[in-house]
Amino acid sequence: MSLRHVAGAVVGATLLLGAAPAAGASSDPYGRLTIDRIGHLTRGAITLSGTYRCLRSSGPVFVSSSVSQGDPRVRHGVGGSLAVCDGTRHRWTNSAGSYGMYRRGRAHVEATVMELSATGLPLPHFHAVRRQDVTLVRG
Repeated sequence: MSLRHVAGAVVGATLLLGAAPAAGASSDPYGRLTIDRIGHLTRGAITLSGTYRCLRSSGPVFVSSSVSQGDPRVRHGVGGSLAVCDGTRHRWTNSAGSYGMYRRGRAHVEATVMELSATGLPLPHFHAVRRQDVTLVRG
């Protein structure tokens, strides 16, 4: 199974379960996450980015993101990327097809740094969660 499929499953499960803690909450005292204030729309795709930092993990860790624009009840996953928890700051970038759903202007983004437990059932552990408004621009 490819990283894209695993990350997509993680994002989908997170959105369906609604398991993310409150905005800005962190269950790991060393988890940090930022979202860049500008998101990019290119022909048929949306790209979101930022930085993260997490100290340690025992299972695979992902940075997932989602976006809504207009109706806040309609939210779509925007990719997922594998994270490295070594205590240093790293960049993350997630992209997905936008299928014409998004336009230039204000949008609301949620990003998470989430670990899947390495033992037993792979349950999510959230190192960091952030929600904020961004501006979507062309290019």
